[in-house]
Amino acid sequence: MVTVTTSSPAILQPCNKHASRGAVVRYFPPLLWGRTTSYGHSVRTTSDETERSSRGLQPSPATGAAAAGEEGDTIRRLQNGPDVRGVALEGEMGRAVDLTPLAVEVIAESFGEWLREQQQQQLGSEELRVSVGRDPRLSGPRLSAALFAGLARAGCAVFDMGLATTPACFMSTILPRFNYDASIMMTASHLPYTRNGLKFFTKRGGLTSANVENICDRAAHKYVARKMGLGRGASGMPPPVVMRVDLMSAYAQHLRDIIKQRVAHPTHHDTPLNGFKIIVNAGNGCGGFFAWDVLEKLGADTTGSLHLQPDGTFPNHMPNPEDATAMSLTRGAVLAHGADLGVVFDTDVDRSGVVDDTGEAINGDRLIALMSAIVLGEHPGTMVVTDARASDGLTRFIESRGGGHCLYRVGYRNVIDKGVQLNAEGVETHLMMETTGHGALKENYFLDDGAYMVVKIIIEMVRMKLAGSEGGVGSLIADLEEPAESVLLRMNILGETKYAKQNGITVVEAFKKYIEGDKLSGWVLDDCGDCSVGEGCLVDTNDQPIDVDAYMYRAKLFHENKRPVGMVHIRQSVHNPNIALNMQSYVPGGCKSMARDLYKRFFLATGVKDFVDVSEVEKFAK
Repeated sequence: MVTVTTSSPAILQPCNKHASRGAVVRYFPPLLWGRTTSYGHSVRTTSDETERSSRGLQPSPATGAAAAGEEGDTIRRLQNGPDVRGVALEGEMGRAVDLTPLAVEVIAESFGEWLREQQQQQLGSEELRVSVGRDPRLSGPRLSAALFAGLARAGCAVFDMGLATTPACFMSTILPRFNYDASIMMTASHLPYTRNGLKFFTKRGGLTSANVENICDRAAHKYVARKMGLGRGASGMPPPVVMRVDLMSAYAQHLRDIIKQRVAHPTHHDTPLNGFKIIVNAGNGCGGFFAWDVLEKLGADTTGSLHLQPDGTFPNHMPNPEDATAMSLTRGAVLAHGADLGVVFDTDVDRSGVVDDTGEAINGDRLIALMSAIVLGEHPGTMVVTDARASDGLTRFIESRGGGHCLYRVGYRNVIDKGVQLNAEGVETHLMMETTGHGALKENYFLDDGAYMVVKIIIEMVRMKLAGSEGGVGSLIADLEEPAESVLLRMNILGETKYAKQNGITVVEAFKKYIEGDKLSGWVLDDCGDCSVGEGCLVDTNDQPIDVDAYMYRAKLFHENKRPVGMVHIRQSVHNPNIALNMQSYVPGGCKSMARDLYKRFFLATGVKDFVDVSEVEKFAK
């Protein structure tokens, strides 16, 4: 192992049941779990403030109010809905590194302060205990050191889980023997290896967009002060003491216990997956543990599994259940090895997709349909919440099984929060899923956990086999009606990144106003359902409406004979400066017809092409 040196080198203590006080040792990078892992390089980081101080420089006279405001906006722009995301490594065309060690440090410190305020009444003067996990990205060790320093500066006790999954971070606040007050996961999910980010949890679940906005605003003020050389930076603090803990083993045990208890196999209780072949494609992210520490220990044969070893460059494909390469490779492995199931995880395992025994990919609407079939079997009549990109065929599938379907805003936090809200209002809602593969269950703390979703599917698969069913899990969705065509186009927002959000709002709002002004004949805004939601899922008339983190609308196009052509969902991306255009057609060729109509009668006619690059729409429409 090699030492990671920072401006405030962490000090690591071994943690025995998370309370022991062993000898203090120099901090080493957390071990990557897996069968064989190693570090081949050392990392040294120095914050901007420390660098300035070491050179004897004073704040520049040009750093006035305007400059300070721009520096602070650097931090505010890192907010990504309920998360923080930014560029952590050089290499992206047109994107400078903005998620620096200093940025991470002040955000972590601000989170610790916010957490103290939130829990002051319950804890009084007790020390807050915060766990930290990360995915295998190359920037992880360097930024983790800054994260530790920021939390310690806020008076938090820090527990390092090393390589972990996002759901496991939340479960560290729940599982016995851990029971932390909060947790932070360092990940950028399916985004390129140059990115990184932070996801925040308390015992109540993930933070809201409003919470993270508050934290980033605090951090912006600290960032400006540190850049100006004001206040005491990490270099003026004693080295943070970090306790190393093995959370993933306990989390894997938790998942194994659920499978054993709910399958209740009549002949081999402890190995209920004996005789089953299951392929896992972790995409070199954090999901390899599921093959080694969950499936194999329950008796499953995982021969043929793909890309289990963590690799922060993601050399084979992005870990993403929506990625065509990931699903194709998994399909090939399932068919080659005669497997009963294939599993695809995203980087931090809060999303998943599966492949059935026939090689059929089950993601998007299909995955929601499969989970709906399982959950409605357990909870008849339950409401299912999805994002508004879901198809009309999915609505009919859910309703045909006695369930209700609430379509809501895109964004996993939006979908989950809507489910929590409905339950609070007395509407039984057990499943909340995005078409991207994010899925949460009421029975599992409303947590979007890709591994837990797969656990539910595996349990159903085993039960079907024990009941003598001939078909695999894919047979449960044989009657799902799917669109004739589905197309996703992206339009990059033009101009400086700092104006991207407002320019995106301008374009999306123009779409709505054009339809309302009868300037797009044939187009009708779709209210997406009846759960107190109107105007394309943006206007929530509940007494306590959920915050809007991105503007979006859903509309349908009708022929002159009133027959529907298809549906379009237009929205700001919360990840990148672009606008996503999701199209679903009810008839062959419908997506191209809708694209042509929008290109000629909206993008060209309104002048919004001055705000966005519509070349992808133009190319598709030709």
